[in-house]
Amino acid sequence: MLIATGPDGHIINSEGDPDNPQNRGALDPKSISVRSLSQNQRRLRKPLYRAPGGDAFEEVEWDWAIEQVAQRIKKTRDETFEKTNADGVTVNRTQAIAFMGGAANNDEECYLASKLARALGLVYLEHQARI
Repeated sequence: MLIATGPDGHIINSEGDPDNPQNRGALDPKSISVRSLSQNQRRLRKPLYRAPGGDAFEEVEWDWAIEQVAQRIKKTRDETFEKTNADGVTVNRTQAIAFMGGAANNDEECYLASKLARALGLVYLEHQARI
C-alpha cells in the first residue's frame, strides 16, 4: 500500500501499489478501509497486558510489549526447536508455537505473517476463516 500522511501523522490517502508483485495495486476491502480504521475513536492506542494470574488488563508501552513478545518467542523456540525428527529426517521446526490469523488481517498482513511463521519453524498456522 502507498499511504500518505498529513503533518499530524494521520492517514489522508491510501491506495494500492501498482509495482507490488503480489497484488499489482489491487486492494481487498480491509485494505481499502485502512484510513477509517486508523482514525476510529474506539481504536486501542496502546497494547494491553494482563499479568499471569491477574484479572485486569493494563496499558503498557509498545517498546515493552514488543520486547516481551520477542523474548518469549525466542525462549520457547530455543527450548523446543527440533532439527530432526525421531527417524533422523531434517525437520527444522517447533511444535510449541502456533500462529492464528484473523478476519481483521488483510492479504498482505497474512502473507507476511505466514512468511515469518515459516521462517521461525512453526508448523501450526491457521486462519479464522478455516475454522
